[in-house]
Formats: sequence, C-alpha cells, structure tokens
Amino acid sequence: MSATAQAGGRAAARRLPFPAIAPPLVALLTGAVLWEAVARVANAAYLPPASAVVGRLAEMTRDGQIFGSLASSLANLAIGFAISLVAGLVLGVLMGRYRPVDAALGIYMYALLTAPSLVFAPVFFSLFGPGRASIVAVVVMYSLFIIVITTASAVRAVPEQLIEMGRLYGASERRLLVKVVIPAALPLAMAGVRLGMGRAVTGMINGEMFIAVVGLGKVLTDAGGRFDSEGVLAVLLAVIVVALGAVGLVQWADRRLNGWLPRTARK
Repeated sequence: MSATAQAGGRAAARRLPFPAIAPPLVALLTGAVLWEAVARVANAAYLPPASAVVGRLAEMTRDGQIFGSLASSLANLAIGFAISLVAGLVLGVLMGRYRPVDAALGIYMYALLTAPSLVFAPVFFSLFGPGRASIVAVVVMYSLFIIVITTASAVRAVPEQLIEMGRLYGASERRLLVKVVIPAALPLAMAGVRLGMGRAVTGMINGEMFIAVVGLGKVLTDAGGRFDSEGVLAVLLAVIVVALGAVGLVQWADRRLNGWLPRTARK
C-alpha cells in the first residue's frame, strides 16, 4: 500500500468519530423533545418536562447531592465489576474449554443467571451487614453470570482448525489457551463484558437502595420518599450517565484489545 493511501486511511479514521456520534445525539435530542412535548400536553405531576428534570439535576449537582454520592457509588461499582470480570472470564474459559467443568458448573451458572438477583439482597445483608460488602455482592450477582456464560460460548466457538494448527506446532495446553483460544474468543467475550457492565450498574443502584441507603441510591430513595418526581428522574438521568460512561469505557477497552481485527469482524 502506498504512503498516500495509508495517509488517506488514517485521515478517514480520524474523521470517523463525528459520523459515529451524530446518530446517538440526534436520537437523544429527539427523545428529549418528545418527552418535553408529551409532558406539557399531559400536564401530569408524575411526568415533569425534560427541561424541569435537567434543571433539577443541575440544582442537585450544584448542591453537592450528586457528586457527593457519586464517589461511593462508583467505588461499589468498580469493586463489584472487577470481581465479576476476573471471576467471569476465568470460569467462562474453564467451562468453555473443559467439558467436566462445564458439566459441573453449567447448571449453577444458568440457574443463577435466570434467578432474580435482588432476592439475594437479604442473604447478603444477613451475611455482611449493611455495608459496602453487601452492595458489592449484589453487583457481582447481577453481572457475573452473563460474563461467565458469554465467555464460555465464545471459547466453544473458537474454530477447531486453529486449535489443531497450534497442536501441530507443538503448543502445550497452556500456550493454546494463552496464544490461540483466548485471543480468538475475546471479541465475542467482550460482548458479555459489556452486558455485564450494564447489569452491574443496575445492581449498584438496587443494592444501594435496598441494602444500605448510601450513594446515588440514597438520593433516589430520599426523592421517592418525598414524591419528588423531578428529583427521582434527575437521579435516574445521573445513573444513566454513569451507565453510559461505564459501557463506553468497556467499549474503549474492546477496541484496544481487538484492534487487530478487521472492522467488519468487530461489528
């Protein structure tokens, strides 16, 4: 490839962010306009206009209610998701690669994935008390099993030809895992990590609301107790921003880890 073509390709890559960001921005603006219009027409106390909710969010941010609670919530999220990520990837690789492990653990993974995670909150409360450990446990319950199952499916989907080629070159089982299986399974496994992050944010806010009234969950509970619909929706907007930022971080890591793939394979 000529230097001119390479330079053109790099320039095109630098121009990609705006076209990629434009559709979500248009969708968000359209949703905000529709929300505003429906709320104005309905004139219901439980459905305040978008402008009023954004104004309340700005007010709560200035008062320190949002940022004052955000650090605690992010710490709960980071610790819980880190545990889920490490345990989920390890268990998923083992289940996908080794049939006895899958046979032993698969039934538990699927059962816990389908079970409503919040029902375990009283169990964690009785075990760990109303502290951070209980909230972290709820975050893990929400996010771990989807990562395990998606990673196991990704490992099973690795083409057998790649594994046979590695064996022909004398690779040991450990080197097959590190050099062949995990890199080949990583693109699909990252889809499960993205889903796990979204579920982790849900677990964070639910744990803070129902186990220990701290963080953004406390602000949300207080607003709900006052029947302050503007305050409730303002906190929900803050939670959505946290979720979008967290998922965006995972997507950034996905692009860094899987940058060697052709663009069509990453879609």
